[in-house]
Amino acid sequence: MASRRQPPQPEQSQEPAPSVAVELNDADALPLLREAEVVGGQRIPWSSNYTFLVRLDAGPGKHLRAVYKPRDGERPLYDFPDGSLYKREYTAYLLSRELGWPKVPLTLIRDGPYGVGAMQLYIDTDHRITYFDMIGDNEEQLRKFAVFDLLANNADRKGGHCLLDRNGTIWSIDHGLTFHPLFKLRTVMLEFWGTDIPDDLVAGLDELSGRMSTNGELAGTLKDLLSEGEVTALRRRLDQILSEPVIPQLDTHDNVPWPLE
Repeated sequence: MASRRQPPQPEQSQEPAPSVAVELNDADALPLLREAEVVGGQRIPWSSNYTFLVRLDAGPGKHLRAVYKPRDGERPLYDFPDGSLYKREYTAYLLSRELGWPKVPLTLIRDGPYGVGAMQLYIDTDHRITYFDMIGDNEEQLRKFAVFDLLANNADRKGGHCLLDRNGTIWSIDHGLTFHPLFKLRTVMLEFWGTDIPDDLVAGLDELSGRMSTNGELAGTLKDLLSEGEVTALRRRLDQILSEPVIPQLDTHDNVPWPLE
C-alpha cells in the first residue's frame, strides 16, 4: 500500500506573485480546475478538515480560485471510512448535475500539493449570509436543497453551507458527510420537515431512477466512488422517496447539526 502524506501544516503555504483573480464559466474553468498548476493558497481556518483556498495558474498575471480538500487532510471519523470524504464531495456534484438541482460548484478529483483530493470552483459570496438569512425569500429554491439532502443522506447541512452569489444564485457546498448507508440526515432546514415534495421534483427523481437503472456509465461511476452498500442504500432512498414523496418529520435532538452555521 502506498504511504499517505502527512496532513499539511498551515505555515507551509507560500504566497504567489501578485495576480488578478478571474471568474470563468464552467466550460472555461474545467481545464484549469483539472490541470492548472497550484501557484499559491492558504488554509481556510474554520474548516474541521484541512481545506485550502488555492490559486490556479490561469496565464500571465491571472489566477482562478478553487477550494482544495486533500484526502490526507481529512480528520478520521468513527462512522465514515477514512479517506473517503473527497469522493463524496464529487459524488454529490455528479448527482446534482444529473438532477439539475441544487446548484453545486464545478467539482472534480485531481492531484494537488498534498495529494489527491476534491478541487471545487470557488464561488464569490458574502459568507456572512447563510440559510437563515435566505429562507424567507427563497423557500422554493431551498426546498430543492432539502430534497437533495434527503436523497444524499447529508449528515451536515449547516446554515453556512448555502451560499448566495451576487447574481442571486444559491449554491450548495460541503458534501463530505453524505451517502452513508445508515440514515444520518442532519440539517438546519426544519421548515421543510413533514412537507410534501413538489411534483416537478418528484418527476426529476423519477427520471434519475431510470438513468441509474439504464445508464451503465453513471452506475459504474457511482460504484467507483462509493461502496456497494452505499450505492444500494442510495437506490433504496430514491425508491422510498418516489413511493412516499414527503420530507419526513425528524427529531430536533438527533437530526440537527452543531454548530448550526
